[in-house]
Amino acid sequence: MFSRRVPSDHSANSLSSAIARRRAAGLPIIDLTESNPTRCGFQVDAARILSALSRPGSLVYEPHPQGLALAREAVAGYYRDIGATVDPDELFLTTGTSEAYAMVFKLLADPGDEVLVPTPGYPLLDVLTRLEGVRLIPYALGWRAPGPAWSIDLELVRASVSTRTRAIVVVSPNNPTGSYLKRAELHGLSALCRDLGLALVVDEVFSDYATGPDPERVRTAAAAGREALTFTLNGFSKLVGLPQLKLGWIHLSGPGELAAAARERLAYVTDAFLSVSAAVQHAAPQVFGIRASIQGQIRERLRVNRAVLEAGLSAVPGCRVLPAEGGWYAVVSLPAGVPDESLAVDLLEKDGVLSHPGYFYDFSGGSFLVLSLLSPEQEFREGVGRTAARLQAAVSGPR
Repeated sequence: MFSRRVPSDHSANSLSSAIARRRAAGLPIIDLTESNPTRCGFQVDAARILSALSRPGSLVYEPHPQGLALAREAVAGYYRDIGATVDPDELFLTTGTSEAYAMVFKLLADPGDEVLVPTPGYPLLDVLTRLEGVRLIPYALGWRAPGPAWSIDLELVRASVSTRTRAIVVVSPNNPTGSYLKRAELHGLSALCRDLGLALVVDEVFSDYATGPDPERVRTAAAAGREALTFTLNGFSKLVGLPQLKLGWIHLSGPGELAAAARERLAYVTDAFLSVSAAVQHAAPQVFGIRASIQGQIRERLRVNRAVLEAGLSAVPGCRVLPAEGGWYAVVSLPAGVPDESLAVDLLEKDGVLSHPGYFYDFSGGSFLVLSLLSPEQEFREGVGRTAARLQAAVSGPR
Protein backbone atom coordinates (compact mmCIF):
# COMPACT_ATOMS: atom_id res chain seq x y z
CA MET A 1 0.00 0.00 0.00
CA PHE A 2 3.06 2.30 0.07
CA SER A 3 4.67 4.38 -2.66
CA ARG A 4 7.68 2.89 -4.43
CA ARG A 5 9.38 6.27 -3.97
CA VAL A 6 9.94 5.37 -0.31
CA PRO A 7 12.30 2.39 0.10
CA SER A 8 10.95 -0.64 1.94
CA ASP A 9 14.36 -1.75 3.23
CA HIS A 10 15.52 0.49 6.07
CA SER A 11 18.14 -1.90 7.45
CA ALA A 12 21.27 -0.21 8.75
CA ASN A 13 24.68 -0.57 7.12
CA SER A 14 27.64 -1.80 9.16
CA LEU A 15 28.75 1.70 10.18
CA SER A 16 25.25 2.79 11.24
CA SER A 17 24.92 -0.39 13.28
CA ALA A 18 28.25 0.29 14.97
CA ILE A 19 27.13 3.85 15.79
CA ALA A 20 23.91 2.54 17.35
CA ARG A 21 25.78 -0.04 19.45
CA ARG A 22 28.28 2.53 20.72
CA ARG A 23 25.58 5.03 21.65
CA ALA A 24 23.50 2.33 23.36
CA ALA A 25 26.56 1.46 25.45
CA GLY A 26 26.98 5.12 26.44
CA LEU A 27 30.44 5.33 24.87
CA PRO A 28 31.77 8.66 23.58
CA ILE A 29 32.20 9.43 19.88
CA ILE A 30 34.60 11.90 18.31
CA ASP A 31 32.56 12.94 15.31
CA LEU A 32 34.72 13.84 12.31
CA THR A 33 31.61 13.98 10.13
CA GLU A 34 29.91 16.84 11.98
CA SER A 35 28.48 19.33 9.49
CA ASN A 36 25.96 21.13 11.71
CA PRO A 37 27.50 24.54 12.46
CA THR A 38 25.20 25.07 15.44
CA ARG A 39 27.01 22.21 17.22
CA CYS A 40 30.55 23.35 16.43
CA GLY A 41 31.10 26.17 18.91
CA PHE A 42 30.82 29.18 16.63
CA GLN A 43 29.80 32.47 18.21
CA VAL A 44 26.67 34.13 16.84
CA ASP A 45 24.90 37.32 17.85
CA ALA A 46 21.95 35.56 19.46
CA ALA A 47 20.23 38.78 20.54
CA ARG A 48 20.38 40.15 17.01
CA ILE A 49 18.96 36.98 15.48
CA LEU A 50 16.17 36.63 18.03
CA SER A 51 15.28 40.28 17.63
CA ALA A 52 15.09 39.88 13.86
CA LEU A 53 12.77 36.89 14.27
CA SER A 54 10.36 38.88 16.44
CA ARG A 55 9.45 41.61 13.96
CA PRO A 56 5.78 42.62 14.06
CA GLY A 57 5.39 42.14 10.31
CA SER A 58 5.67 38.39 10.76
CA LEU A 59 2.27 38.38 12.50
CA VAL A 60 0.60 39.25 9.21
CA TYR A 61 0.07 36.54 6.60
CA GLU A 62 1.03 37.89 3.18
CA PRO A 63 1.33 34.84 0.90
CA HIS A 64 3.28 35.20 -2.31
CA PRO A 65 4.41 32.26 -4.48
CA GLN A 66 7.93 33.70 -4.77
CA GLY A 67 8.25 34.91 -1.19
CA LEU A 68 8.01 38.38 0.34
CA ALA A 69 9.59 41.19 -1.67
CA LEU A 70 11.70 42.40 1.29
CA ALA A 71 13.27 38.95 1.66
CA ARG A 72 13.94 38.62 -2.06
CA GLU A 73 15.50 42.09 -2.03
CA ALA A 74 17.79 40.90 0.78
CA VAL A 75 18.85 37.88 -1.30
CA ALA A 76 19.49 40.17 -4.29
CA GLY A 77 21.61 42.31 -1.95
CA TYR A 78 23.78 39.28 -1.14
CA TYR A 79 24.42 38.79 -4.85
CA ARG A 80 25.33 42.48 -5.22
CA ASP A 81 27.87 42.00 -2.42
CA ILE A 82 29.61 39.25 -4.37
CA GLY A 83 29.56 41.23 -7.63
CA ALA A 84 26.47 39.83 -9.35
CA THR A 85 23.30 41.61 -10.48
CA VAL A 86 20.13 39.66 -9.74
CA ASP A 87 16.54 40.78 -10.23
CA PRO A 88 14.43 39.96 -7.13
CA ASP A 89 11.62 38.94 -9.50
CA GLU A 90 13.82 36.05 -10.67
CA LEU A 91 13.99 34.61 -7.13
CA PHE A 92 11.78 32.00 -5.47
CA LEU A 93 12.15 31.45 -1.72
CA THR A 94 11.99 27.93 -0.25
CA THR A 95 12.46 26.26 3.11
CA GLY A 96 16.04 25.26 2.36
CA THR A 97 17.81 23.89 -0.67
CA SER A 98 16.39 20.37 -0.32
CA GLU A 99 12.95 21.83 -0.96
CA ALA A 100 14.41 23.94 -3.76
CA TYR A 101 15.59 20.75 -5.47
CA ALA A 102 12.15 19.19 -4.97
CA MET A 103 10.40 22.20 -6.49
CA VAL A 104 12.71 22.23 -9.52
CA PHE A 105 12.28 18.49 -10.07
CA LYS A 106 8.48 18.87 -9.85
CA LEU A 107 8.68 21.60 -12.47
CA LEU A 108 10.93 19.77 -14.91
CA ALA A 109 10.32 16.04 -14.66
CA ASP A 110 7.55 13.50 -14.93
CA PRO A 111 7.81 10.19 -13.05
CA GLY A 112 10.52 8.08 -14.66
CA ASP A 113 12.36 11.02 -16.19
CA GLU A 114 16.08 11.38 -15.54
CA VAL A 115 18.40 13.90 -13.94
CA LEU A 116 22.18 13.76 -14.38
CA VAL A 117 24.08 14.16 -11.09
CA PRO A 118 27.88 14.26 -10.45
CA THR A 119 29.79 11.53 -8.66
CA PRO A 120 31.47 11.57 -6.24
CA GLY A 121 28.53 13.40 -4.75
CA TYR A 122 26.31 13.99 -1.75
CA PRO A 123 24.04 10.98 -0.97
CA LEU A 124 21.02 13.22 -0.26
CA LEU A 125 20.54 13.79 -3.99
CA ASP A 126 19.73 10.11 -4.41
CA VAL A 127 16.98 10.48 -1.81
CA LEU A 128 15.57 13.73 -3.25
CA THR A 129 15.34 12.39 -6.80
CA ARG A 130 13.75 9.16 -5.62
CA LEU A 131 11.11 11.00 -3.58
CA GLU A 132 10.14 12.96 -6.70
CA GLY A 133 9.87 9.80 -8.81
CA VAL A 134 12.91 10.86 -10.85
CA ARG A 135 15.79 8.59 -11.85
CA LEU A 136 19.28 9.73 -10.85
CA ILE A 137 21.83 9.08 -13.59
CA PRO A 138 25.43 9.60 -12.40
CA TYR A 139 28.16 11.25 -14.42
CA ALA A 140 31.68 10.88 -13.07
CA LEU A 141 33.92 13.81 -12.26
CA GLY A 142 37.44 13.33 -13.57
CA TRP A 143 40.54 13.56 -11.36
CA ARG A 144 43.99 14.47 -12.60
CA ALA A 145 46.87 14.73 -10.16
CA PRO A 146 48.66 16.77 -8.99
CA GLY A 147 46.59 19.61 -7.62
CA PRO A 148 42.86 20.24 -7.27
CA ALA A 149 41.97 18.97 -10.71
CA TRP A 150 38.48 17.49 -10.46
CA SER A 151 36.71 18.39 -13.67
CA ILE A 152 33.56 17.85 -15.70
CA ASP A 153 34.00 15.83 -18.89
CA LEU A 154 31.44 17.36 -21.26
CA GLU A 155 31.57 14.42 -23.64
CA LEU A 156 30.88 12.02 -20.79
CA VAL A 157 27.93 14.16 -19.72
CA ARG A 158 26.62 14.26 -23.28
CA ALA A 159 26.93 10.48 -23.55
CA SER A 160 24.83 10.11 -20.39
CA VAL A 161 21.89 12.04 -21.85
CA SER A 162 18.88 10.01 -22.97
CA THR A 163 15.44 10.86 -24.30
CA ARG A 164 14.22 10.92 -20.67
CA THR A 165 16.87 13.36 -19.42
CA ARG A 166 15.44 16.64 -18.17
CA ALA A 167 18.26 18.35 -16.27
CA ILE A 168 21.96 18.34 -15.45
CA VAL A 169 22.91 19.04 -11.83
CA VAL A 170 26.21 20.70 -10.88
CA VAL A 171 27.33 21.26 -7.29
CA SER A 172 29.85 24.10 -6.98
CA PRO A 173 31.93 23.50 -5.00
CA ASN A 174 31.16 19.83 -5.11
CA ASN A 175 30.50 17.94 -1.90
CA PRO A 176 32.81 16.25 -1.01
CA THR A 177 35.56 16.96 -3.57
CA GLY A 178 35.58 20.75 -3.08
CA SER A 179 35.87 21.38 -6.84
CA TYR A 180 34.26 24.50 -8.34
CA LEU A 181 32.48 24.90 -11.66
CA LYS A 182 34.80 26.65 -14.14
CA ARG A 183 33.85 29.21 -16.76
CA ALA A 184 34.62 26.91 -19.67
CA GLU A 185 32.61 24.10 -18.08
CA LEU A 186 29.62 26.37 -17.53
CA HIS A 187 29.77 27.57 -21.13
CA GLY A 188 29.93 23.99 -22.40
CA LEU A 189 27.12 22.76 -20.14
CA SER A 190 24.91 25.73 -21.04
CA ALA A 191 25.42 25.08 -24.75
CA LEU A 192 24.69 21.38 -24.24
CA CYS A 193 21.49 22.17 -22.33
CA ARG A 194 20.42 24.70 -24.96
CA ASP A 195 21.01 22.31 -27.83
CA LEU A 196 19.29 19.33 -26.19
CA GLY A 197 16.44 21.18 -24.48
CA LEU A 198 17.65 20.49 -20.93
CA ALA A 199 17.78 22.60 -17.78
CA LEU A 200 20.92 23.29 -15.75
CA VAL A 201 20.65 23.14 -11.95
CA VAL A 202 23.60 24.65 -10.04
CA ASP A 203 23.83 24.08 -6.28
CA GLU A 204 26.04 26.78 -4.72
CA VAL A 205 25.47 26.24 -0.99
CA PHE A 206 29.23 26.07 -0.25
CA SER A 207 30.22 28.72 -2.79
CA ASP A 208 31.35 31.33 -0.22
CA TYR A 209 34.03 28.99 1.18
CA ALA A 210 36.81 29.04 -1.40
CA THR A 211 40.35 28.36 -0.23
CA GLY A 212 41.83 30.94 -2.61
CA PRO A 213 41.21 32.99 -5.76
CA ASP A 214 40.81 31.46 -9.20
CA PRO A 215 39.95 33.61 -12.25
CA GLU A 216 38.49 30.57 -14.02
CA ARG A 217 36.01 29.83 -11.21
CA VAL A 218 32.32 30.65 -11.63
CA ARG A 219 31.46 32.79 -8.63
CA THR A 220 27.74 32.28 -9.22
CA ALA A 221 25.75 30.90 -12.11
CA ALA A 222 22.98 33.37 -11.25
CA ALA A 223 24.83 36.07 -13.20
CA ALA A 224 26.59 33.96 -15.80
CA GLY A 225 24.33 34.47 -18.79
CA ARG A 226 21.00 33.46 -20.28
CA GLU A 227 22.10 30.77 -22.72
CA ALA A 228 20.11 27.92 -21.15
CA LEU A 229 17.32 27.56 -18.62
CA THR A 230 19.27 27.69 -15.35
CA PHE A 231 18.25 27.23 -11.72
CA THR A 232 20.78 28.43 -9.12
CA LEU A 233 20.25 27.20 -5.55
CA ASN A 234 21.58 28.55 -2.25
CA GLY A 235 20.42 29.22 1.31
CA PHE A 236 21.09 30.13 4.93
CA SER A 237 22.22 26.65 6.00
CA LYS A 238 25.84 27.12 4.89
CA LEU A 239 25.85 30.78 3.85
CA VAL A 240 25.30 32.06 7.39
CA GLY A 241 25.69 28.78 9.27
CA LEU A 242 22.04 28.78 10.39
CA PRO A 243 20.35 25.64 9.02
CA GLN A 244 17.57 25.92 11.60
CA LEU A 245 16.21 29.11 9.98
CA LYS A 246 15.29 27.08 6.88
CA LEU A 247 15.54 29.68 4.16
CA GLY A 248 16.73 28.77 0.70
CA TRP A 249 16.11 30.12 -2.76
CA ILE A 250 16.01 29.38 -6.44
CA HIS A 251 17.27 31.92 -8.96
CA LEU A 252 15.73 31.28 -12.36
CA SER A 253 17.31 32.56 -15.57
CA GLY A 254 17.38 31.67 -19.24
CA PRO A 255 16.24 32.73 -22.71
CA GLY A 256 13.32 35.16 -22.54
CA GLU A 257 10.20 33.18 -23.45
CA LEU A 258 11.49 29.94 -21.96
CA ALA A 259 12.41 31.64 -18.66
CA ALA A 260 9.02 33.38 -18.54
CA ALA A 261 7.21 30.07 -19.05
CA ALA A 262 9.36 28.44 -16.35
CA ARG A 263 8.66 31.27 -13.89
CA GLU A 264 4.91 30.97 -14.44
CA ARG A 265 4.96 27.23 -13.89
CA LEU A 266 7.33 27.35 -10.92
CA ALA A 267 5.04 29.92 -9.28
CA TYR A 268 2.20 27.41 -9.69
CA VAL A 269 4.28 24.81 -7.83
CA THR A 270 5.44 27.08 -5.01
CA ASP A 271 1.97 28.60 -4.58
CA ALA A 272 0.65 25.14 -3.70
CA PHE A 273 2.99 25.02 -0.67
CA LEU A 274 3.77 28.59 0.52
CA SER A 275 6.12 26.93 2.96
CA VAL A 276 8.52 29.68 4.03
CA SER A 277 7.93 31.11 7.50
CA ALA A 278 6.94 34.78 7.60
CA ALA A 279 9.23 35.33 10.60
CA VAL A 280 12.25 34.06 8.69
CA GLN A 281 11.42 36.16 5.65
CA HIS A 282 11.10 39.34 7.73
CA ALA A 283 14.37 38.48 9.49
CA ALA A 284 16.31 37.89 6.25
CA PRO A 285 17.81 41.41 5.86
CA GLN A 286 19.21 41.30 9.40
CA VAL A 287 20.40 37.70 9.12
CA PHE A 288 22.45 38.52 6.02
CA GLY A 289 24.15 41.15 8.18
CA ILE A 290 25.87 38.48 10.30
CA ARG A 291 27.30 36.67 7.27
CA ALA A 292 30.81 38.13 7.54
CA SER A 293 31.14 37.28 11.22
CA ILE A 294 30.08 33.65 11.01
CA GLN A 295 31.90 32.99 7.74
CA GLY A 296 35.12 34.39 9.17
CA GLN A 297 34.94 31.90 12.04
CA ILE A 298 34.09 29.00 9.73
CA ARG A 299 36.90 29.80 7.29
CA GLU A 300 39.43 29.89 10.11
CA ARG A 301 38.17 26.56 11.44
CA LEU A 302 38.44 25.01 7.98
CA ARG A 303 41.98 26.35 7.54
CA VAL A 304 43.23 25.13 10.92
CA ASN A 305 41.62 21.71 10.72
CA ARG A 306 42.86 21.05 7.19
CA ALA A 307 46.41 21.87 8.31
CA VAL A 308 46.00 19.53 11.30
CA LEU A 309 44.72 16.76 9.05
CA GLU A 310 47.51 17.11 6.50
CA ALA A 311 50.21 17.18 9.20
CA GLY A 312 48.63 14.33 11.16
CA LEU A 313 48.43 11.94 8.20
CA SER A 314 51.68 12.95 6.50
CA ALA A 315 53.68 10.13 8.08
CA VAL A 316 51.27 7.38 7.03
CA PRO A 317 52.68 5.64 3.93
CA GLY A 318 50.36 5.79 0.93
CA CYS A 319 47.93 8.16 2.64
CA ARG A 320 47.09 11.54 1.10
CA VAL A 321 44.67 14.38 1.81
CA LEU A 322 43.40 15.34 -1.63
CA PRO A 323 43.61 19.05 -2.51
CA ALA A 324 40.34 20.98 -2.50
CA GLU A 325 39.33 24.38 -3.82
CA GLY A 326 36.69 24.99 -1.18
CA GLY A 327 33.79 23.61 0.85
CA TRP A 328 33.69 22.10 4.32
CA TYR A 329 35.05 18.62 3.63
CA ALA A 330 38.31 16.78 3.16
CA VAL A 331 38.83 13.60 1.15
CA VAL A 332 41.55 11.27 2.38
CA SER A 333 42.96 8.78 -0.12
CA LEU A 334 43.81 5.63 1.84
CA PRO A 335 46.82 3.35 1.42
CA ALA A 336 46.44 0.46 -1.00
CA GLY A 337 44.79 -2.54 0.59
CA VAL A 338 42.94 -0.58 3.32
CA PRO A 339 39.17 -0.90 2.67
CA ASP A 340 37.32 2.26 3.59
CA GLU A 341 34.23 0.65 5.15
CA SER A 342 36.11 -1.73 7.44
CA LEU A 343 38.50 1.07 8.43
CA ALA A 344 35.58 3.37 9.32
CA VAL A 345 33.98 0.64 11.44
CA ASP A 346 37.31 -0.13 13.17
CA LEU A 347 37.88 3.56 13.88
CA LEU A 348 34.49 3.80 15.52
CA GLU A 349 34.50 0.54 17.46
CA LYS A 350 38.15 0.59 18.58
CA ASP A 351 38.99 4.29 18.69
CA GLY A 352 35.66 6.03 19.11
CA VAL A 353 36.15 8.10 15.94
CA LEU A 354 33.34 8.55 13.43
CA SER A 355 34.29 9.05 9.78
CA HIS A 356 32.54 8.39 6.48
CA PRO A 357 33.80 5.78 4.02
CA GLY A 358 34.16 6.99 0.45
CA TYR A 359 31.60 4.56 -0.91
CA PHE A 360 28.89 6.67 0.76
CA TYR A 361 29.72 9.30 -1.89
CA ASP A 362 30.12 6.89 -4.82
CA PHE A 363 33.85 7.24 -5.32
CA SER A 364 34.94 4.92 -8.11
CA GLY A 365 38.28 3.17 -7.72
CA GLY A 366 40.53 3.44 -4.71
CA SER A 367 39.61 3.71 -1.05
CA PHE A 368 38.73 6.97 0.73
CA LEU A 369 37.56 8.57 3.93
CA VAL A 370 35.48 11.75 3.91
CA LEU A 371 35.84 14.04 6.92
CA SER A 372 34.14 17.29 7.88
CA LEU A 373 36.54 20.12 8.70
CA LEU A 374 33.91 21.87 10.81
CA SER A 375 34.43 19.96 14.06
CA PRO A 376 35.79 21.85 17.11
CA GLU A 377 39.57 22.10 16.80
CA GLN A 378 40.62 20.15 19.92
CA GLU A 379 38.20 17.33 19.17
CA PHE A 380 39.30 17.27 15.52
CA ARG A 381 42.98 17.10 16.50
CA GLU A 382 42.33 14.16 18.82
CA GLY A 383 40.29 12.36 16.16
CA VAL A 384 42.99 12.84 13.54
CA GLY A 385 45.62 11.48 15.91
CA ARG A 386 43.62 8.34 16.52
CA THR A 387 42.91 7.96 12.81
CA ALA A 388 46.62 8.23 11.98
CA ALA A 389 47.47 5.59 14.57
CA ARG A 390 44.81 3.23 13.23
CA LEU A 391 46.07 3.74 9.67
CA GLN A 392 49.67 3.11 10.75
CA ALA A 393 48.54 -0.15 12.34
CA ALA A 394 46.63 -1.11 9.18
CA VAL A 395 49.64 -0.39 6.96
CA SER A 396 52.10 -2.18 9.25
CA GLY A 397 49.89 -5.24 9.63
CA PRO A 398 49.85 -7.63 12.57
CA ARG A 399 53.11 -8.01 14.50
